[in-house]
Amino acid sequence: MIKLLADENLDNTIIRGLLRRNPDIDIIRVQDVELSGEDDPVVLNWAAAEERILLTHDVTTITRYAYERLAKRLSMPGVIEIRTDAPIGRVIEDLFLILECGKAEDFDGQIYYLPL
Repeated sequence: MIKLLADENLDNTIIRGLLRRNPDIDIIRVQDVELSGEDDPVVLNWAAAEERILLTHDVTTITRYAYERLAKRLSMPGVIEIRTDAPIGRVIEDLFLILECGKAEDFDGQIYYLPL
């Protein structure tokens, strides 16, 4: 099962839409684990420790820190970057497809961009 961590800047409509489609999706928010306001490397480190793929709208800095982790040969279970101007319904459909058809190993060390 793919486990997700929603960055604090992620549109909550996406989370609600995913959970409406399948309430058993394993997704938690940065705010729920007291990481709100933490620097990106801290969030990525927590996600790696918990083996959670990070969902974010932050294409500016998260990508850089994710690649830094990889360069240091640190665990990075994956990042899914979601454009802020992407249609919410399309993002939910793409994420649902990923969750239904993908495996956590498919995302290890990868950065994906939505919409697909």
